[in-house]
Amino acid sequence: MTTHERKTVDLEEGWAFMQKGITKLKNILEGKPEPQFSSEDYMMLYTTIYNMCTQKPPHDYSQQLYDKYRESFEEYISSMVLPSLREKHDEFMLRELVKRWSNHKVMVRWLSRFFHYLDRYFISRRSLPALREVGLSCFRDLVYQEIKGKVKSAVISLIDQEHYYSIKAQTWIVEDSCPDYMLKAEECLKREKERVAHYLHSSSEPKLLEKVQHELLTQYASQLLEKEHSGCHALLRDDKVEDLSRMYRLFSRITRGLEPVSQIFKQHVTNEGTALVKQAEDAASNKKPEKKDIVGMQEQVFVRKIIELHDKYVAYVTDCFQGHTLFHKALKEAFEVFCNKGVSGSSSAELLATFCDNILKKGGSEKLSDEAIEDTLEKVVRLLAYISDKDLFAEFYRKKLARRLLFDKSANDEHERSILTKLKQQCGGQFTSKMEGMVTDLTVARDHQTKFEEFISTHPELNPGIDLAVTVLTTGFWPTYKSFDINLPAEMVRCVEVFKEFYQTRTKHRKLTWIYSLGICHITAKFEAKTIELIVTTYQAALLLLFNGADKLSYSEIVTQLNLSDDDVVRLLHSLSCAKYKILTKEPSNRSISPNDVFEFNSKFTDKMRRIKIPLPPVDEKKKVVEDVDKDRRYAIDASIVRIMKSRKVLGHQTLVMECVEQLGRMFKPDFKAIKKRIEDLITRDYLERDKENPNVYRYLA
Repeated sequence: MTTHERKTVDLEEGWAFMQKGITKLKNILEGKPEPQFSSEDYMMLYTTIYNMCTQKPPHDYSQQLYDKYRESFEEYISSMVLPSLREKHDEFMLRELVKRWSNHKVMVRWLSRFFHYLDRYFISRRSLPALREVGLSCFRDLVYQEIKGKVKSAVISLIDQEHYYSIKAQTWIVEDSCPDYMLKAEECLKREKERVAHYLHSSSEPKLLEKVQHELLTQYASQLLEKEHSGCHALLRDDKVEDLSRMYRLFSRITRGLEPVSQIFKQHVTNEGTALVKQAEDAASNKKPEKKDIVGMQEQVFVRKIIELHDKYVAYVTDCFQGHTLFHKALKEAFEVFCNKGVSGSSSAELLATFCDNILKKGGSEKLSDEAIEDTLEKVVRLLAYISDKDLFAEFYRKKLARRLLFDKSANDEHERSILTKLKQQCGGQFTSKMEGMVTDLTVARDHQTKFEEFISTHPELNPGIDLAVTVLTTGFWPTYKSFDINLPAEMVRCVEVFKEFYQTRTKHRKLTWIYSLGICHITAKFEAKTIELIVTTYQAALLLLFNGADKLSYSEIVTQLNLSDDDVVRLLHSLSCAKYKILTKEPSNRSISPNDVFEFNSKFTDKMRRIKIPLPPVDEKKKVVEDVDKDRRYAIDASIVRIMKSRKVLGHQTLVMECVEQLGRMFKPDFKAIKKRIEDLITRDYLERDKENPNVYRYLA
């Protein structure tokens, strides 16, 4: 058996080989063209150290290699690192220091790998400092100890340079516009951030930036925002979107910096909206007196402008102010101010309902595509969120919906259902339940009509000789209408009786109440020149048919025969004898109706059309709507008080009032006096009683 003895490597030969590897590493660090270490290179260098440390004495060179490891760093620092640092100053010296420190760590990592065998045995047995520690301490002792004074001075100089900016800021705030100042401030902060990244530890960044922000922004926040011709007000006024975005970015950096910006935004939006209200008021004041109470084009334009204003500032909140909650809140509070102001006696609730009506009815003033209608309805419902009297909107909307449905004025069933869905999502199911019932009623009514026509065709002896269409409605869903016992002409009475007979075959337990005021009639009028078809209301038709049995009728005879109120008869006679189409002539021939007037069928009447519609001036429904809503509110307040007291049993006046306001706030803002009045009423009706010891405390009576 033979053994191969390992060839002894002497110190000079072995170290010459290691020097080549160390020189290659230095060249790589200095950026000289040099290929990277291969795994073979690494293994050769590692093995050389291993062999030189495991030879038998006196050829174990562990101590000498440990010393040469340190000398390699010392030589590189002395020959390359220190000269490069000594020739540079200030910020350039700091940048060089950062680079040299980074390179040094790479050198420590590689050399400690080559000399790793020393760490494992020699160093641990002798309790000597580890290779990594030796390498890093060389930089501390030779580099940092020499230049730490220069480093400190350079860093302080750069920080002083930022105080230089704070001094400059004193000039900028006087000489520059707000946008220019913000541009400079943003640039300063950007440069400061870059400097920190280059020569300081990342933990220094927030402290330094906070200092710069304080000098540039916090100190001058108010002056900057309130600059007369270029501050926040001016930027909003002039739609400077980019500058407003920059303002948000800068002021969001400082504590509570956005609060004054959001307040200025709120004030600006409030002013813009209030100006639109005043414009609409001025336009309405120029209306003719007889049209004062009618919501017209100016009000329609006003709502459209409010929608556009909302679109504009929602975009500002989203884009310039990054959807921050402070600005959402500011927008909401601003719109709540002017959206609850009326225009010329019309509440915002009425204006919104009328705006919707114009979009949804046939021949409305808004000519829009289906997509534009959907988009506009969405925006109207969003505006409704700012209106406190949502119940008033609901009642006006319901009145107008009724007219669209009953008189076939609705342009599109899909849009009608779509807005109800949007309203339901915004205000809850209770808000739209009646309106949804109305739409459903019309579908059921069409089915009824088909069945009625089938009934007539199978019972020809019951045919009244007049085409009759009846819409059966559910009382609870629809607005309340006056129901008069008008004396109908015999032909109409026959129609009513026939339909009653049909309806009894459909249900035994429902009572029909006839609303003649909503009826429409087509009657044939034979004039001397030609026969014309007249489209009139049931009331107008009943009045005209009286002249089939008499040539002349006095005012008092007409009142007696129709059994209507004077107000209604005056409206009817005015529409037929004093308006555009004079179907009746009157004596005396003037434009007002009086109890002494006498009327006669105008046989000489003619018109170029073969069919004409004779309008009946609408009754102002506003007062009725407000009365109905007030009545509903009384019921709502009563129900709320009883609900609260039933659950709490005993409660103080103030707490009861506040809880009641909170419960009802989604639909309307109840007046404190109204709540107090309802409490008194509930006490008299034995729902509540006052506490005997404290009159401001109420008890629920089960």
